[in-house]
Formats: sequence, C-alpha cells, structure tokens
Amino acid sequence: MLISYIFLGVSLLNSLNNFHVSSCDHSCTDKPVFTPSRLVVKYGDPTSANCSVCQHCQSSFGLEIPVGDKKENGTLISWTVDHLTEWGLSPLCYYTAAAGHQCCSSLEITVYNPPDNVVLNIKGNSWVWSEGQNIPLECSVQNVAPVENLTVTFYRGQRQLGQKQSNKTGDKPVSETFHLDFTSTKEDNGGEFWCEAELLLGPDGPQPPPVVKSRSFSATVFYEPYLSGALHPSPTVLTEGIPLQLDCSAVGNPRPTYTWAVPSGVSPTKSSVLIINSTTTEDKGQYTCFVSNNQGNVTVKFDVDVKRDYTKYYIAAAIIGAAVVIFLVVIIYFKYYKK
Repeated sequence: MLISYIFLGVSLLNSLNNFHVSSCDHSCTDKPVFTPSRLVVKYGDPTSANCSVCQHCQSSFGLEIPVGDKKENGTLISWTVDHLTEWGLSPLCYYTAAAGHQCCSSLEITVYNPPDNVVLNIKGNSWVWSEGQNIPLECSVQNVAPVENLTVTFYRGQRQLGQKQSNKTGDKPVSETFHLDFTSTKEDNGGEFWCEAELLLGPDGPQPPPVVKSRSFSATVFYEPYLSGALHPSPTVLTEGIPLQLDCSAVGNPRPTYTWAVPSGVSPTKSSVLIINSTTTEDKGQYTCFVSNNQGNVTVKFDVDVKRDYTKYYIAAAIIGAAVVIFLVVIIYFKYYKK
C-alpha cells in the first residue's frame, strides 16, 4: 500500500511539474524574451540563447530544454549546447505570476542538414537525344532537412531550365527525387546539364544559403540541317566573265552533306559553296543544292541569269571603223594629192 501511495505522489509531482507546459499563456503582456528570438543551427554545431524571464518575478520560473546546460543569473537564464543533435526542439521559458497565472515564450529552433549528396539522372540513362525529344530529368537529393526549405534548380550551362520544391514537411532529414521534363533543341547539343539543391533558411540562416551541386553531364543532340542563309534566295544576275559563287551552308548533327544540280547536269562539287571562276551565257539557269543528314534534308534553289558582255564587240567595231577611216584617208591622199 505504501508503495502505491509513493507512486501516486510521484505521478502527481510530475503532473504539477508539467502543468506549465500545457496551460502556459504565450500571449501575456510581460512574457519572457529570448535573445536571439530564433535560432538556425546546423546539425551537430554548438549554439546558445538567453531568456530574460521577467522584471519582478523572484521565484517559480525556469527554462525547459531536454539537452544542453542552463545557468541562472537572477531572472536571466542562459542555455548552451556543444553539439545540437536533436530535431524538433522548442525550448520553453516560463514564470508563474499572481493567482497561479503562468506566462511563457517558446524559442523557435531550426536544425538543418545540407544534402549529403545530389545526383542528376535521366530516365534510360542516355545523354544522346534527337531534336524535339521529351527529356525526363531526375534530381535526387539525399538526407536533407528541413525539406520544406529546399529548392532544387535544373540547369543547362548557366541557363535555368526550371525549379522544384518539396510538398513534404518535417524536422528530420529525408531523401527525395525531383522531376523535370523538357523538349530538346539543337541548342542543347554539347550543353552541360546539372542540378543543385539550395536550403533557403531566411535572414537568420547562413548567408549565402547552403548549396550542393550534382555532377554535370554533356548531351549530344542530333538535328536536321538548318541553313545559315535564306531558303529562297533572290535571283542572281551577272555579266559573262564575272565569277559566280553560290552558298548553301548549313549546320546539323551529324554534319550535313551537299550535292549540287547545275544547268549542265550534276556538279562534282561536294562543298557547301559552288564557284565558277568565269561565267558564260551557258551557265545561266537554275542551280539546286541538296543538303542532308540522317535527321532530315533541305533544298535550296538559286536562279542565275548571265548576260552577254557586248563591250568587246563595241571595241572591235571601233577598231575596224577606225581602220576603215584610215584606209579611206590614205586612198584619197594618194589619188588626189600625188597627181
């Protein structure tokens, strides 16, 4: 029976000791003040805070905290911990006023853990794509807390592809995989893809915020030829004897090949530029450039008109005319002035 009374007495004492926790008033005017008002602590790091309990209270006050050491100096309570390894802490500073009214304040503590590792993956594990393909990227963040403060950003080079945030909440570290789909373009060829995880803990947190980056991967994108110039170039008009240069250069992956059809048949030229050093009227007509790779093809048509050059005929006529005039002058001279 005596043991039962002792057990009942201990239970009552524990209940009274915990009474201030459940019935404490957080909205009272002269409530205890924590300095600082909020702590952001990396898991395993030391930390400390002070609580100024009240102005005039002399007894029935304290600080509830399951870890660390506390020291009282009048109504100022100091709390320190060498290695904070507890999650979800909320120290309670309190005092009991007249008529048993209890007043208290809680210290907000955010314990954070930067990701142990960040890994970028792609479904199918292939970094070789075709233009226009849907690309599913995955960024796995391992052992991070608090996850609700996490922002994951996907990159190509320094260009952001998109950002993701977690819908989870909780104090303890978790691992999560974030997904981003996008459509590949020719600009992605040779691009470096990576992701990063950033913990945004507010102005009380570390500055700059903790960031962990993944390894980067280089992508290869196959795409059809794209012309460097116009698809429908303006007609070319020149005089015979003038050089002709037609250009149908294109970019593509794999590198495009070129075939030319000229008015006289098929040209042996395999270059993107066709050159005729001295044109004649036989060179006029339509020139067709066929550009292709295994992703597609494009055709460019050039209309060329070569005008005959009459300058040489004018010069020849002038020379003949001058010779005729000289010949007539000589005949007249010998016929009329030698007699």
